[in-house]
Amino acid sequence: MYTNLALYIDGEWISGGGRESEPVINPATEKPLATLTHASAADLDRALEAARRGYKTWRATAPYERARIMRKAADLMRERLEPIARILSMEQGKVLAEARGEVAVSADIIEWYAEEGKRSYGRIIPGRVQGVRQMMVQEPVGPCAAFTPWNFPGVTPARKIGGALAAGCSLIIKASEETPGTCVEMVRAFHEAGLPKGVLNLVFGVPARISEHIIASDIIRKVSFTGSVPVGKHLTKLAAEGMKRTTMELGGHSPVIVFGDADPEKSAEIAAAGKYRNAGQVCISPTRFYVQQDNYDRFVKRFVEYAKAIKLGDGLADGTTMGPLANPRRLDAMEGFVADAKKRGAEIRSGGGRHGNQGFFFGPTVVTDIPDDSRLMTEEPFGPMAPITPFKSFDEVVARANALPFGLAAYTFTNSTKTANLIADALEAGMVGVNSLAISTPETPFGGMKESGYGHEGGLEGLEAYTSKKLVVQA
Repeated sequence: MYTNLALYIDGEWISGGGRESEPVINPATEKPLATLTHASAADLDRALEAARRGYKTWRATAPYERARIMRKAADLMRERLEPIARILSMEQGKVLAEARGEVAVSADIIEWYAEEGKRSYGRIIPGRVQGVRQMMVQEPVGPCAAFTPWNFPGVTPARKIGGALAAGCSLIIKASEETPGTCVEMVRAFHEAGLPKGVLNLVFGVPARISEHIIASDIIRKVSFTGSVPVGKHLTKLAAEGMKRTTMELGGHSPVIVFGDADPEKSAEIAAAGKYRNAGQVCISPTRFYVQQDNYDRFVKRFVEYAKAIKLGDGLADGTTMGPLANPRRLDAMEGFVADAKKRGAEIRSGGGRHGNQGFFFGPTVVTDIPDDSRLMTEEPFGPMAPITPFKSFDEVVARANALPFGLAAYTFTNSTKTANLIADALEAGMVGVNSLAISTPETPFGGMKESGYGHEGGLEGLEAYTSKKLVVQA
């Protein structure tokens, strides 16, 4: 059963009332799940005023009390894990096991930030003159705005809500209109946990209208966005008009480098499992595979076997191992990548087309013999497509891996500690996984470099992103 959708402003749930709306579609069936109300300009103004008042209340709330409320919200999410996971699977498409994991991790993120908010320490800096005390203290930056995408409707809002609230900020969050239910349930947990009015506000609507209205307000002091590079650049420009702090977690195109000393079959299994998670709709998904020549044939063989064994279907159905793409736009994009690859002489070893006549399904695809200047090797596919190509030398593969303007995540497989250290140093990425794809946890910083954005979520860095450092000198 799906959830009741509504805006959440100043502690109240709001829907209908003649406001604009849109249907929420199940990507596995193409049938509507519910109708989502859009926030009006008046609603946004009310949310801004609520965030301003809520900030004063929340900032004055002791960190231990903030942590208590946040922990209670996390516990409520855990109690409701199964129904929230089903909502997530219905609206986003991912298989139920992945949805359950995402809800569990979302609760962990909230809880981790709740505890870390109690440790937002400053420091004492020795004075140059006896009796002078120099103190650096951390303060919440102020009311914040956050914008989240459809591919992780639980984890991404949890990072932004957790970081902002733990630091003592209030927040207006605009979650994705295509996957609103998961965030609605998360906000409902905070509401029932006793969060004061105005501290957390949830709105939906036409993205450009919402972002331009909210960011233009003098009330907002920080903007956090997860999404595409072009939109991130646009929002950064809007924020710059008011000198607002920003965190930008943008797109990537993660290289995977498999050296000749690695086990090709084991590496292929790990890489393929990561590639087809959430149908490849993951910003840190492994997306460009470079395999040293001695291992190339064995790696490709095992990767193709894995792809062909995947069972496509509704994420709620038993036995499904990969669900649909989240929307028809991704189907069109996949077909464009395949057409370009074929035109350039690449070989489609698995998948390569739509699956079935209902739902946004696309077969797990493996492409070989593909040139580096193809679309699939230069544009983030954000889908179940794996281009695999051989390489000869260390210097060659580093140059190829670093050739793109993106720098979010990168992965490598090797049994040599020396090689692991050298390639980790050489890769231009904010996160590097060595013999592992597990690079995202609540306690570690998540962020990129180059056009993949700047700033971090998660870890100490994610909390500090919502604080300002103030120096107090006392003589």
